[in-house]
Amino acid sequence: MSTAEIAAKDVKALRDRTGAGMMDCKKALTEAEGDVEKAIEILRVRQGKKIQDLGERAATEGTIQAYVHAGSKVGVLIEVDCNTDFVAKNDDFTAFAREVAMQIAASPGVKYVGREDVPGELRETEERIYEQEAADKPENVRERIVAGKVDAWLGTIVLLEQAMHNPKFEGKTVQQLRDELVANTGENVVIRRFARFAIGQ
Repeated sequence: MSTAEIAAKDVKALRDRTGAGMMDCKKALTEAEGDVEKAIEILRVRQGKKIQDLGERAATEGTIQAYVHAGSKVGVLIEVDCNTDFVAKNDDFTAFAREVAMQIAASPGVKYVGREDVPGELRETEERIYEQEAADKPENVRERIVAGKVDAWLGTIVLLEQAMHNPKFEGKTVQQLRDELVANTGENVVIRRFARFAIGQ
């Protein structure tokens, strides 16, 4: 099964079950030819204790956190969900939600939680633009150039791929911090949604 045949909803479902990164889930599903259980096995072999099969446990508990930047010109509301009320009240869990809210406040270009949330037509438009820009390049490198530009563009609008601005996180991405929280709590951690408010926008 090719990577193109793996549906975004299946990647998201595997990510929700395991806490693994989106690209890791996509690769595992491709290698497993769409077999979810086999893909989980592949992820566990490759990533060890970081990966847990959280099964179908729904992330129905969680927290809503707000952050208003100094000067009250930018504010963020974020919902982060987990499996149990116990974890929802955990200091590390709420701290994660607050840190991500601050990250969003500092990242005006961020619009989506994960790659699978980016509308297909928007992505196709960007790909067409990059293909036109690369039209004068040798044919054998055009595809790599376009893919690289699409990745860079997604990195500016997708929250999970953002490198944290706070230097204490040493350049870790939101996804990496989420993965660490999943490993530490043993629960599914889902950034459900967020809204960024800025005066005049």
